[in-house]
This record gives sequence, structure tokens and C-alpha cells, in this order.
Amino acid sequence: MYWKWVPERILTRFLLQRPELNLHIIEIDPEFVEFLRENFSLPPEHLHLANFLKWYPDCFSGSFSIIGNFPYNISSQIFFRILEMHERIPEVVGMVQKEVAKRISSPPGSKTYGILSVLIGAFYDIDYLFTVSPKVFIPPPKVQSAVIRLRHNSTGNLPCREDLFFATVKKAFNRRRKMLRNSLNEPGLKIPGEYAEKRPEQLSVDDFIRLTRILENQKDSRYGS
Repeated sequence: MYWKWVPERILTRFLLQRPELNLHIIEIDPEFVEFLRENFSLPPEHLHLANFLKWYPDCFSGSFSIIGNFPYNISSQIFFRILEMHERIPEVVGMVQKEVAKRISSPPGSKTYGILSVLIGAFYDIDYLFTVSPKVFIPPPKVQSAVIRLRHNSTGNLPCREDLFFATVKKAFNRRRKMLRNSLNEPGLKIPGEYAEKRPEQLSVDDFIRLTRILENQKDSRYGS
């Protein structure tokens, strides 16, 4: 039944060798939760049968780090969930599909530079650590994997409205082939000349922050704030 779950190859085994860690396991598969209970010495309250995308970290009073092998079909959603809690998460180490890791760690100007590159880069330093060959898996997948690390940068709070920053980045990249004067077009707003003729992949994280501040000031003026 558990042919694919070999205790000696489970990440939990290695994390438990670090007694200084206050380790909590979040797992959506009830069979795998039972497997963990049977094979590892974990306090019951540290083993959570839960969907990480809906899970709230009420078991932690302060900050916490995340490490895991992220399910490839929802890895982007996991990173968006992490962004929702970024103030409490100083570090993330995750294995994802190589294409996702490349996309997140891509610099401005790259074809793979996109929404997650900017949003994650606003709060974290991103390190592409290494590629993982399919040969190390049983059975081997048809894709390559990679491990990336995110660590809080020195930004702290953004010097602009965070919700508007997120919305501006998403709106720009959802129409990435268009210049920003078209993709961000909205009545009463004027995209400044330095950005108007550019496409989103040409803007750095700092550029998006500056652009958001300009749009925020225009919105405040329009509504008399």
C-alpha cells in the first residue's frame, strides 16, 4: 500500500534530526498522515490534516518558516498563499517543477519573468539552489525539478499600497504583450512617460513599486483623499 512512501526517503525523517526545530507537518492526504503517524515520532498536535491553501497558522504565535516538496500542480497557488502571509514567513525552501523555479527566479527582461517573479521579489531574495534529476524519484517523473530558497529582503513594508501593487502587477502581466499605457489603461489615470511605452517584463520590482506609488497618488487625487 505504501510502496511509494519509504521512510528512509521522506523529508520529515531528516527534519526530525534537527531537534531545535518546532516542526509542524501540513498534509492533505489522510493515508499519508496515517503513514507519518505510524513511522515517525510526532506529537499529534504537530501533524495537521489540512489543505495548505486554506490552512491558517494558528499553531504559531509569531513567525515560521516553510520547507517542503510542493505539489507541482498547485505550486504557484502555494506561493500566492505564502505571499498572503509573507510578514510571518521569513524563509521558504521548496522543491517545485524546474520551469516554476526558473520563472520565479527570472530577472527583468526574461521571457519567463512574470507575476510571481515580481511579487515574490518584492519581499524576498530568491535563490535557485539546484536542479533535481528525475532519476532520484520512484517512479521518475517526466519533468525536471528544482529547489529554490526565499529569504526576507530588507524591504519590510512596501512604500505603496500593497493591494494596489499586487493588482497593478497582475493587470500588467495578464496583458503582457501590450504596452503599459494600454494594459493599465483606466479612466482618470495617466501612465507616466518613462513606463507608458514599456511592457511589463521590462520593469524591475522597484519600477513596479514606483509606478504603483504614482498610480496611488493619482487615485487619491481623483477621489480627494
